[in-house]
Amino acid sequence: MNKRTLTLLILILFSFTLLASEKDSLKLVRKAKKIHEQVLTIDSHNDTPLRMVRPGFDWNERHDPKTDRSRVDLVRMEEGGLDGAFFAVFLSQGPRTPEGYADAKRHALDILDTLRDAIDRNPDRVGLALSPADAYRLQKEGKRIAFIGVENGYPIGLDIGMVKTLYDRGARYITLVHTRNNDICDSSTDTLGYGGLSDFGREVVAEMNRLGMMVDVSHASDDSFYDILKVSRSPVLASHSCSRAICDNPRNLDDDMFRALAANGGVIQMCILSDYVKVPVPNPPRDSARAAVRKKFNDFENLSDEEMKQARKEWYALEDLFPRELATVSDVVDHIDHIVAVAGIDHVGIGTDFDGGGGVTGCYDVSEMGNITLELVRRSYSKEDISKIWGGNLMRVLNETIRVAREFAQKR
Repeated sequence: MNKRTLTLLILILFSFTLLASEKDSLKLVRKAKKIHEQVLTIDSHNDTPLRMVRPGFDWNERHDPKTDRSRVDLVRMEEGGLDGAFFAVFLSQGPRTPEGYADAKRHALDILDTLRDAIDRNPDRVGLALSPADAYRLQKEGKRIAFIGVENGYPIGLDIGMVKTLYDRGARYITLVHTRNNDICDSSTDTLGYGGLSDFGREVVAEMNRLGMMVDVSHASDDSFYDILKVSRSPVLASHSCSRAICDNPRNLDDDMFRALAANGGVIQMCILSDYVKVPVPNPPRDSARAAVRKKFNDFENLSDEEMKQARKEWYALEDLFPRELATVSDVVDHIDHIVAVAGIDHVGIGTDFDGGGGVTGCYDVSEMGNITLELVRRSYSKEDISKIWGGNLMRVLNETIRVAREFAQKR
């Protein structure tokens, strides 16, 4: 065989290999698309209600994440095949005073009213869900599913009755704490307060169990986490947390916490906020500039509407000046792989934190949610596995939480 013939044969074989590879890739894409369309897909945490309360934001319209930074609207939920989400009523931690509590309560109820109004104005496209049964019904009707969560127990203040008020308004979980300690428990990113749950925090967890609200441990300190697991009669939720073993951040959970949450019957919802997925590449000028903006605007806490508007403007300008190297969908699924290996397939889900900083390359907004399913298929996860990850595990925890609440009611 001469050299020219050999070269031609190699080229032909290479072409066939490429064609076969391309054919296999197309099969994977089709398989992933089919699975994504069939399973219930629920994101356990976004902060989109914070956009809803801003003048001019309409979640009926398609927004561009590159220009107005918005990551979620009904149009892109439909494009990304996301059936539903827990829309979080978020409040940053403010003064622990009667005036602070009153303001937080008013603000929380205003956000809740805005969210409920947005749902009610779009009955043909979206519906409020209070239970897994509602979610599956809305999925069959071809509508988006809107659950409600509350991020930070601050608006509860010291009023245990506020837990029922939030429940009655539709909230089905409360993230007990945020970046600073409150009257319920210590935060993972603050100094030592109670050393875990406070006595009032134990009352809050018990009341949530009684009502049928999932207890969310994301943002809680390690001691708070373990205290909550001891106290809660219902399985516990981490609505948007990642693996500390892969990305060493106090906001993430370590392997012992994963095992404890699995033993509790709970679920870890994988967050896709890049800094929690992958340790950021050091960028001192960017870090200094961000720290300066945070200091100028009191870490974005207790700001007026005008001050918050200016803070966002300056923060977004820094993002344009110092673009981040984002984690990828592959990095996200690395975390899922690890959680499955440690806690098991029955204890992992997805909570993006969209509109609260969430977004990675390949899943920058809600229109790209199918890429997570594609990566799971590439890694040989079955349809049953993917169904659990995308909503089945979370719905199981909510169902069990409701069952425990019914037991409380029967004992009365």
